[in-house]
Amino acid sequence: MSLAEDFLIGDDLHPIDLVETLAADQQWEFDRVTENQIAMAVEGLWRTYALTLAWAPQDETLRLICTFEMEPPVTRMGDLYDVINRANDQVWTGAFTYWAEQKLMVWRYGLSLAGGALAGPEQLNHMISDAISGCERYYPAFQMVSWTDQSPAEAMKVAIAEAYGRA
Repeated sequence: MSLAEDFLIGDDLHPIDLVETLAADQQWEFDRVTENQIAMAVEGLWRTYALTLAWAPQDETLRLICTFEMEPPVTRMGDLYDVINRANDQVWTGAFTYWAEQKLMVWRYGLSLAGGALAGPEQLNHMISDAISGCERYYPAFQMVSWTDQSPAEAMKVAIAEAYGRA
């Protein structure tokens, strides 16, 4: 039975239940933090990414954040923010931001499920895959601009091609 068929049988389609089943199916390490939140570790080519998906019933939004630690030198922060802006100009299904206090690079995405809309397993898998592939694609540019004297434009050249790997 496919993942989608597993959920067509039941009538409880809580989005975090779907994500938990997807994580188990993919054999990702995960922790069901609360009824409305799950945290996962997904191995990429460059590193292991921490993903958190949280259902916000008040605004009917499924929120995804994918993070990885990053501690660039203060002197390179301006260039890092420039590369983040350049990366965000190229993506449509989420956005990068840097949380300086936590020293985390963050991919953020919110899926609106207003009016009782349901997210299917394929849609959730796509959300997670987009987050991981976005991080994989731009990770080298973030690192290059942070730890070398390369300009943001030069650093972005390493992010031109799509990343391939497992997510």
